[in-house]
Amino acid sequence: MSYAANAYARTAQAALTPREAEAAVLIKAASRLQTIQDNWDAQQTTLNDALGFNRKVWTLLASAATEPQAPLPEELKTSMARLGAFVFSRTLDAMVAPSADKLTALIRINRELASGLRGNP
Repeated sequence: MSYAANAYARTAQAALTPREAEAAVLIKAASRLQTIQDNWDAQQTTLNDALGFNRKVWTLLASAATEPQAPLPEELKTSMARLGAFVFSRTLDAMVAPSADKLTALIRINRELASGLRGNP
């Protein structure tokens, strides 16, 4: 059964549009952070891995959105650059001085952006 479930998941992922794929990755990152926040005492040891994953996601998103050839209005490129800078700053802060409360903004940003990418602002 596990093999069939994995095969289905791979097929479903291949059928995603780029926007849906970006939304799915953002939700995955938010879910990992939410799990840690909800179970802080038990999950804190996985914090740096989850923050590292979120940082990688945002590195890709911010880089793609701010490329000169990206088909986005300049105002949106600037907003994505600022949002990316905030995410990187908050991530570093959460790594240096861990606190469950510091994850809230990262979780919300990821969920809100994913919602927008899915067309559900």
